[in-house]
Amino acid sequence: MISDKYIFDTEENRKFLDDNAKALLNFGRRFPSPGGGSYYLGDDGTPWTERPRETWITCRMAHVYSIGAMRGEDGSRELACAAVKGLLGELHDDRNGGWYAGLTSDNEILPDKQCYAHAFVILAGSSAWLAGIDGGEKLFKEALKIYDKYFWNEEEGLSCDTWNTEFTVLDSYRGLNANMHTVEAFLAAADCLDAKEGKGAGDVYRVRAGRIINRVIGWARDNEWRIPEHFTSDWIPDLNKNIEKPDDPFKPYGATPGHGIEWARLISQWCLSCDADRSYIEAACNLYGRAVSDAWCADGAEGIVYTTDWTGKPVVRDRMHWTLAEAVNTSSVLYRITGDKRYSDDYSSFMRYLDEKVIDHSCGSWFHQLDENNNLKDTVWPGKSDLYHAFQAMLIPYSDCSISIAAASVRSSYGN
Repeated sequence: MISDKYIFDTEENRKFLDDNAKALLNFGRRFPSPGGGSYYLGDDGTPWTERPRETWITCRMAHVYSIGAMRGEDGSRELACAAVKGLLGELHDDRNGGWYAGLTSDNEILPDKQCYAHAFVILAGSSAWLAGIDGGEKLFKEALKIYDKYFWNEEEGLSCDTWNTEFTVLDSYRGLNANMHTVEAFLAAADCLDAKEGKGAGDVYRVRAGRIINRVIGWARDNEWRIPEHFTSDWIPDLNKNIEKPDDPFKPYGATPGHGIEWARLISQWCLSCDADRSYIEAACNLYGRAVSDAWCADGAEGIVYTTDWTGKPVVRDRMHWTLAEAVNTSSVLYRITGDKRYSDDYSSFMRYLDEKVIDHSCGSWFHQLDENNNLKDTVWPGKSDLYHAFQAMLIPYSDCSISIAAASVRSSYGN
């Protein structure tokens, strides 16, 4: 019989998630460099100072500790302030605008301006502003300004991917990973603007998120609910991209089931936030169902495989921690929306697997990569780079499904 701590909406499960949220915040405390950029964290939370300090990781830490500050967790406000300082300081390109991809340990600039990273700057800024972190409002407003200028394509209703450092040459690659995190960022921006400037102030970003979502649902529906990830400059799917490097951390070959699951939650959030047609919830259920059917226990052992081919056959069988985090989030959200017991049953399975295999009960945080037998592996994600996916998965199951997690944390902190 399954333990109550794995069952949705029990006091035991709530405590399990809350305890792990606190443990994650405690694990990540050593992330800030003197300049505020986030160090990559090792297995026990020791900063790996020889690795680059990357913007996307720093943004995630700013976001997480801003929420920690709203929850009243000791030291979180100071850590969020440190990350925002890094984003307004050493990681910001004062000459060309926007944010560097990162800095090496010798303070050399990592080339290019990434849509992915800039979406996370919006997320970090929105959370920091809501939490009252010094510099949060400035970060948020500049991030929106830069994103609107360089990354959002109003005609296409989608975002481009990568510029050179000077914002003079645009790469021909187009991808849905950056657009997925753009949806997340736009929904967070909309909730932040509504809270700070009045209801409806953020609607332009909800509309944009919806335009991206409509394109993604169309591509997924035409591909048996497996989402194409990579595209040419005119948005033609490139289904063989990186077939020779299938475990690429950002552009892997084939379908990425974890993204199908993550898209399902974001589509659900957008649908509820806009009171949109319930057909979007049906699409979310289809995406989630396809991904879980293809990837969960796909080769005999528990876990969600990283990638499959276009028939659903596993390609990279490693289990990445973020895929489980998104499965926890989406199964809980779909259960709350639909009341269908299969989602709560999935949630319990994911919870038990998390506790037994993925949480590092010795050093803290979650193992970021396991092999097909659930043994530790570090070929794609050595160490424990950040807290974002794991921390959100400890909060989203019991938060308002219709708003972003930082906005939900604001409401919780004021008891309404």
